[in-house]
Amino acid sequence: MAGHSKWANIKRHKAKQDAKRGKLYTKLIREITVSARLGGGDADANPRLRAALDKALYANMSRDVIDRAIKRGAGGLEGGDVEEIRYEGYGPGGVAVMVDCMTNNRNRTVAEVRHAFAKCGGNMGTDGSVSYLFQKRGEIMFAPGADEERMMELALEAGADDIVVNDDKSIDVTTTPEAFQAVKNAMLAAGFQPAQAGITLIAATNISVEDKETAEKLIRLTDMLEDLDDVQEVYSNADIPEAVLEELE
Repeated sequence: MAGHSKWANIKRHKAKQDAKRGKLYTKLIREITVSARLGGGDADANPRLRAALDKALYANMSRDVIDRAIKRGAGGLEGGDVEEIRYEGYGPGGVAVMVDCMTNNRNRTVAEVRHAFAKCGGNMGTDGSVSYLFQKRGEIMFAPGADEERMMELALEAGADDIVVNDDKSIDVTTTPEAFQAVKNAMLAAGFQPAQAGITLIAATNISVEDKETAEKLIRLTDMLEDLDDVQEVYSNADIPEAVLEELE
């Protein structure tokens, strides 16, 4: 997405999450619990749990709630009946979409995901139909206004793969999953607070969605999927310019 900032998307997504904080917390607690059950309750030895805790802290979840979720998962009290499923498909304009779910009822989940695709002009694909377009990467994003030269120097020294300064001066730092925590810690130690950070799926190439109607359908699809209780994350290779987002809002 070089040239087009994700900053507008981050702001919009955060506002939507703030409006639906209860549902967001439920999903975060589920991820923490399952992560602790699968890899143990020590975040230093469990990268997946560390990433889940970071998300929870960014969402201002209380430490007491987080600790209870870790204890439930590490003690095997919850999460044993939950399975992880990934669905793939195409949204409006041929945009590739990946949907990560946690569910105790596979039939319910696939029906709800398929309905969202159909309702918004997309369609479900088969396993592997779009996953080849994405890579697992660490991504650390900073709001406009940071010291670009200092940040780039620190990120590269810490092991970052790429640093992109966008048109609006927001900065995207990408890493391998293995180097993510070291790079993030280096940024924090230097006083750079990320707007968003985590291990995610990033598309090798993006589709620019400049048509207003297509962008509106794609946003509706993303919102419908994220509103489903069983959906944890939604990824796509859509690049919606900030001007189009502002026009829609």
